[in-house]
Amino acid sequence: MDASSFIRISRRHALGLIGGVALMLPARQALAAPSSLTFDQMYGSVGVLGLTFSDKLNSLQDKPVSMQGFMAPPLKAEANFFVLTEIPMALCPFCSSDADWPDNIVVVYLKEAQTFEQANATIEVTGKLEVGSWTDPDTGFVSLVRIVDAAFETV
Repeated sequence: MDASSFIRISRRHALGLIGGVALMLPARQALAAPSSLTFDQMYGSVGVLGLTFSDKLNSLQDKPVSMQGFMAPPLKAEANFFVLTEIPMALCPFCSSDADWPDNIVVVYLKEAQTFEQANATIEVTGKLEVGSWTDPDTGFVSLVRIVDAAFETV
């Protein structure tokens, strides 16, 4: 190959190409935006045989999601998790097993410690969705649906 077979790019063209790539980055980040999930969209059916996950819930497994709801009173002040509920609750809705799991709560495991909110304040939680029965090894708390590596803010 001789030097004439190479494409010559000026500094201005190279900077333009770099700028074009930089303009495409926000569009790529938008693809990774969390999917919105509501309590009504979580289960396909609730019956005598228990809960069945909806197609939407199953499709969001291990993906970023955002949900709005209320923070149930935490088990203890220093907990790294709380329960997100569909409606404000005066008492914490902890369950003994996933067979008793209510269809309007999600356990939230925080990425970093945050100050808990009042039970009547609407919050939005963002994190990675996990679906399926799991027992927390530290507390023994059993959950069916979780949002992990999460953060929240008041809405």
